[in-house]
Amino acid sequence: MRRHGARARAAAVPASDSSAGAPERFDAPWLAARLTAMLGSLRGRRLCVAYSGGLDSAVLLSALASLRARERFALRALHIDHRLQAASADWARAARRRARQLRVPCRIIELSIARGQRESIEAAARAARYRALAAALAPDELLLTAHHQEDQFETVLLALLRGSGVRGLAAMGAVTPWAGRLLLRPLLAVSRQQLEHYARAHRLDWSEDPSNTDERFDRNYLRRSVLPLIRQRWPAAAVTVGRSAAHLAEARALLEQLAGNGLADARDGGALRVSALRRLALPQRRNAVRQWIAERGLQPPDHRRVREICGPMLAARDDALPRVSWRGGELRRYADRLFAFTGAAARAAAPPVDWDWHARPWLPLAGGGALGLVRERHGDVQLAALPRVLRVRQRRGGERLQAVQGRQALKGLLQAQGVAPWERAAVPLIEHRGRVIAVADLWLDPAYRACETAAAGRGRFRWRRATAQSGAVENDDCD
Repeated sequence: MRRHGARARAAAVPASDSSAGAPERFDAPWLAARLTAMLGSLRGRRLCVAYSGGLDSAVLLSALASLRARERFALRALHIDHRLQAASADWARAARRRARQLRVPCRIIELSIARGQRESIEAAARAARYRALAAALAPDELLLTAHHQEDQFETVLLALLRGSGVRGLAAMGAVTPWAGRLLLRPLLAVSRQQLEHYARAHRLDWSEDPSNTDERFDRNYLRRSVLPLIRQRWPAAAVTVGRSAAHLAEARALLEQLAGNGLADARDGGALRVSALRRLALPQRRNAVRQWIAERGLQPPDHRRVREICGPMLAARDDALPRVSWRGGELRRYADRLFAFTGAAARAAAPPVDWDWHARPWLPLAGGGALGLVRERHGDVQLAALPRVLRVRQRRGGERLQAVQGRQALKGLLQAQGVAPWERAAVPLIEHRGRVIAVADLWLDPAYRACETAAAGRGRFRWRRATAQSGAVENDDCD
């Protein structure tokens, strides 16, 4: 099977082109042409449909199933059971049965939704759904969703009502890099009426979620009470709004390119250098910070918090340790570095572990990241001086290290190395016979250091720090 580069192919279609190539009538050949324009050849691809069992995803799955043999791609479906409705198990069984009728494998994933203090159940379900979809995909598999023209229309209007900027108003992209893969929305130019016509012509069966009629939810209220009035006055509103989203997507691409230029001098591993950000004009600084937050896989902060980050937070004294939090993310500053986090919760201390570094050169760490001992010709570790099994633990407080001249406090070492206060508890300490002989890749006990004349048997400790995980999906809060 051929391998395809997600990053290279992502530019084949504009990030948002809801109005491009709208069909007079939706059918499978149009879908094949659309996917070919987005991806190139479909042969050898592995496609996965996010299959709710509703009308939209039922049409997408049916049309893809009819193309599978001709275009020679693999196809399967994932159905997420949020278990928020009494009938959700029945919908899951129905989805599997309908997929089986199309000869498409369908996996059911059951979720337990945990909602944050300031998070709606819909937002929590959506976040859990996309995490589950990302975890269930194979590395070379592409995810397809059935968002259509009216979904895009609603997304733009909701973004406008929420005061979103260019990124939000650009709405959903047809091709979006996501969780290390591509997320495809091939139906953004297709109206719901066209999907209904296809479904009835092919005698498809689908499920209806009763919560879609509950106008307490913003999208349902917009869909049922507001948009019908808009369409009466402006029948082509969905098409023209989609066209505006496409124009804004082009503007977003230019802003992202400008942000990349601004971030080039500021990047410091997984952090940003505050001094470099300060040199940018304020609008460029805000643009760069928004882009970096998106790259870290965090939900975007509101405008007030962006102003706080790019103003007082960056202007604070080096020893002030400022932080800015919002639903879905947090930034913290330490000295000249800015760090991003998926949440503010502190991790529980992990128990010590024994590490056979001969059998396993890389040891995964409980809080994320990994510790390695790699053989290296000019490494500073004398491997023959190490036992086969080392003990790895986290800092407890009060540790002192054996230096050439007396003993040194671990806290002082970490401060001198620029390790942020919230990182210090996660720094792996390496012990032999109850004595700390190494602190990650930051310090090594002189007794275990290779002499300059040693030509063999040398190595080096390596510490891969935990980073925020990607997986956020822009602007798409519809089912």
